[in-house]
Amino acid sequence: MVKLCKGQTITARIRPELSYDRVVAEFFLSDGRDLAAEMVSAGMALDWPKFSGGKYRHLETADARKKLWRADARQRGKLRLQKDS
Repeated sequence: MVKLCKGQTITARIRPELSYDRVVAEFFLSDGRDLAAEMVSAGMALDWPKFSGGKYRHLETADARKKLWRADARQRGKLRLQKDS
């Protein structure tokens, strides 16, 4: 994320809706690229249709949701990692 944004001016476009009393915004790099799109395509984020309307889903890496599921399961103690023999 630092590499992507370093040396650029980030512009925020505040959206009128709130989420849990928090401001919702879209962010753009100085060259006009959508920061959320860049993060999703790099595997650093997932599309959240509630806010995006699904506009980033096509940019998700093939196994992004599987990785999220596995990380969540691991944190909840529901998935054990097998040791290599």
